[in-house]
Amino acid sequence: MEEKAICAVDFAFRRIGGKYKGRILWYLHERETLRYGELNKTIKDITTKMLTQTLRELEADQLIVRKVHQVVPPKVEYSLSETGKELIPFITYLNAWGTKQMQKENIAEIGC
Repeated sequence: MEEKAICAVDFAFRRIGGKYKGRILWYLHERETLRYGELNKTIKDITTKMLTQTLRELEADQLIVRKVHQVVPPKVEYSLSETGKELIPFITYLNAWGTKQMQKENIAEIGC
């Protein structure tokens, strides 16, 4: 079944839009590989349910890779896929733009 044609900008924002997706991609870029618990600690304002859902969506969109190590207890690591890595220059630009706009409005930045 062929999907209906959509705007490319809408397509892109459906993949990376939302409160946490950009941050998760950025953290994986900075640290290369993170375990679930590390992501949970890094993103302090996310619930366990939302983190799990967001990671599943990013994996389904082929922006991250989930690697399960067969050890006890199970060890799961996340990293950027090649497609996810292609987004980093754009996220870098958005980060710089956001910083500039926040400075103009005297809004404190927590850092990403």
